Amino acid sequence: MSHDHDHHGNELGNIRLAFFLNIVFTVFEIIGGLWTNSLAIMADAIHDLGDSFALGSAWFLERLSMKKGDMLYSYGYHRFSLLGALITSAMLITGSLFILLKAIPRLIHPQIPYVPGMLAFAIIGIMVNGAAVLKLKGSAGMNAKMVAWHLLEDVLGWAAVLAVGIILFFKDMPVLDPLLSCLITFYVLFNVLKNLGKTLGIFMQGVPEGVDVMAIETGIRSLKHVTCTHHTHIWSLDGMHHVLTTHVVVDNDATKDDIILIKERIRDLMLAHDMDHSTVEIEYSDEECRINPDTCNCA
Repeated sequence: MSHDHDHHGNELGNIRLAFFLNIVFTVFEIIGGLWTNSLAIMADAIHDLGDSFALGSAWFLERLSMKKGDMLYSYGYHRFSLLGALITSAMLITGSLFILLKAIPRLIHPQIPYVPGMLAFAIIGIMVNGAAVLKLKGSAGMNAKMVAWHLLEDVLGWAAVLAVGIILFFKDMPVLDPLLSCLITFYVLFNVLKNLGKTLGIFMQGVPEGVDVMAIETGIRSLKHVTCTHHTHIWSLDGMHHVLTTHVVVDNDATKDDIILIKERIRDLMLAHDMDHSTVEIEYSDEECRINPDTCNCA
């Protein structure tokens, strides 16, 4: 338990460090984008601003996840991560649209950025984000892993800015700057909208990705004394912690020992399907469903 607590504390500290590195650099990045007249840097600054909120949410929620369920939130505090994801998505979409409004006119009438400053910021960007990635490398928690992948994307983005800066240093092609800003922005929007769709699906209590409801029901129905199942519902608290409720109908000959064994087998099945919480109601075949008999799909 002590080892796990120390490991959790180390990951929390790494996320906190990555957050402060990112937010401080984002401020300098916005100033640098204005100073160098580079939309590519401004586009990445908007991306990093969203990253800062994502890192801040990850840091806050990593601490909050240590808190167990209470009378206010009986399932715990996992679902707050979805709120953070929605806020970050809204900020990234708004910032990306702002960058596109600025970049598209420059594709027609390019402006020359300050190339030496552009190169300097690209190098610093690679160093800062690279240091954060190395700090989070090898983390076991999904929260920290996702943060590391997010920062690795930033390193690649700064590498692209560096490449364009080198080209502009030797050739007069100012259109490359707004073109790169558009590419970065479209890439960010694509990933934001994709993840936003997943987040909304979780909010709407859709069945989590990779969970086969039919396979779970088939597994339960294959148990001895089980005649059928109905009112099976599966949803996710935050995309990682899944919840299941179902009604299991058994034949009238099932004894107390039989039902205990059925519950044990269902528990094993839930573990195999990565269900964090499951509620099973046992009904006898001649018993009326307490929810709504008309919606029962048993014969």
